[in-house]
Amino acid sequence: MGSARLDPAIADRLKRNEAGLFCAVAQRREDGAVLMVAWMDDEALRRTLATRRATYFSRSRGEYWVKGETSGHTQYVHEVRLDCDGDTVLLTVDQTGAACHTGSATCFDDGLLLAADAG
Repeated sequence: MGSARLDPAIADRLKRNEAGLFCAVAQRREDGAVLMVAWMDDEALRRTLATRRATYFSRSRGEYWVKGETSGHTQYVHEVRLDCDGDTVLLTVDQTGAACHTGSATCFDDGLLLAADAG
C-alpha cells in the first residue's frame, strides 16, 4: 500500500493491545444489528477509511483481509467511530450476504444467553 500512513491525529487516539491491534465492531446500518467483531491495526483502519471497504487483520493468518473479497459477502462502510477509550472502532456498514463465516446473517445468531423480559 505504499508509504501512506494512518492520519497521526487518529493514530494518537488509538489504544492497541500488545500485538498492536484493537477491536472492530461491524453494525448493520439498516437496523443497528451487530454483525461481527474482528481485529484491526493502524493499516487495516487506514485502508478501511481510504476505500470504504471493511478491512481487518487476521490474527491466525497474520494478514489483512477485505470482508467479502473471496465470499462476495461485502461490507460497504458508511461511518467509522472511535469509542471513548480509543480501543474499539464501530463500523456502520451495508452488508451484502452473510456477515458470519458460518453463513449466518450475523455472528450472534446462535448465541442467545439471556432473552429480554416479556413484561
